[in-house]
Amino acid sequence: MKAFASVGSGNSLTISRSATKHDLSGNTQESYAPPMSVVGVEQLDGLVSGTSDIAIDFVRDWREAASRLTVGDRTAFQHGYWLGPWYQAFDDVAPLIAVISDAATGKDIAMVPMISHVRRGIRIVEFADLGVSDNNAPILSPDATPGAAADAIGKALVKGLRALPDRFDLLRLRKMPVEVGGRPNPLVSMGRIGSSSLNGNLVLMGDDYADYQASIKRMQMPRSWRVFTRHAGARFEIATDVARAHELMDVMDVQQQARMRKLGSPFVLNDAAHARFYRDVVRWGIAERYAVVSALVCDDGVVATALGVTHGATYYLLRISHGGDPWASCSPGLLVAERTMAALHAEGVRRFDLSIGNQDYKRRFGAERVPLTDVSVALSWRGLPYAWRDHAAQGLRRYPAVAALAARAMGKGIR
Repeated sequence: MKAFASVGSGNSLTISRSATKHDLSGNTQESYAPPMSVVGVEQLDGLVSGTSDIAIDFVRDWREAASRLTVGDRTAFQHGYWLGPWYQAFDDVAPLIAVISDAATGKDIAMVPMISHVRRGIRIVEFADLGVSDNNAPILSPDATPGAAADAIGKALVKGLRALPDRFDLLRLRKMPVEVGGRPNPLVSMGRIGSSSLNGNLVLMGDDYADYQASIKRMQMPRSWRVFTRHAGARFEIATDVARAHELMDVMDVQQQARMRKLGSPFVLNDAAHARFYRDVVRWGIAERYAVVSALVCDDGVVATALGVTHGATYYLLRISHGGDPWASCSPGLLVAERTMAALHAEGVRRFDLSIGNQDYKRRFGAERVPLTDVSVALSWRGLPYAWRDHAAQGLRRYPAVAALAARAMGKGIR
């Protein structure tokens, strides 16, 4: 099904629904369109391009939504090469993309790529993420003026979701950066900056990579490279075609699974959905250097691998694997990351995000923490306890010791 909700000058939110069917390839086809129904809502405050009206269409097909806003500011995780494979691979959740427009001009000003799903009886709306994206944000069109309209956009999104016939209970917007393409993220105003338990880890470099190497000399990366290159055929490579990239990813899955098994932790990145997703990201994006698959290789085989994505002058490191204890003398995980950074620096990349999580090696690389923001809004009375719990957890994160005690006392609930 596909539903649209528009908040406009008539002080009403208009919802139109059209039935759909799916062919064997998963493509969505229109079959009929019943008449519109109208649900009244109060007038929204705030301005967009000089008017108090914001229109929101909720689209249930990513390709249709993406065709409406083809240019705009985004992070690497709202790129078409990321979200296209995402919506195809994780097809057990329902796409729900909010396309936000200026009702006076009809111009689309933002898009929020989301999904809906039911967990323990609670109907949740959240970003298209499921734990694979390092951050989530709206896509902002060149026509957007989110600085002046931030509150209005957030209110319109919440009102639109509450008016849909799906009867959603909870809106969760997690891991949002403060800015998108240098402009304020309009959804962050709904929460407290830095309220997420996760953060980015950003390394900023100048034009001389030697200066950066000197700043991390205690890591002894040149020594690790010398140790590695004693092996016959030792080299660093970045895959330039899909076939080679997929070969390296097969090794990555095996190495990461062995590492997780050794740690006693579950590993899901090689299940059917995740494997398809990552390989499609590579297939779609490798030619344009959006997807970067790199490796340390010698005659004995693949020693270490890394997967990341680039957007503009920023590289996001997503996954690292290595062959384990036999290669410990050359620190292969750190070395493949550093060699990847060196190669991309030579191509003009100057910002390196070492992913969410705060492992010690990221500080050794000189990464600074970048705050991310979480927002939870109850859309019904059923969602209130979970929104309250989320707010309490966000507040407690200011006090780590108290937060640890509270986490043990509260146990696990809906995540």
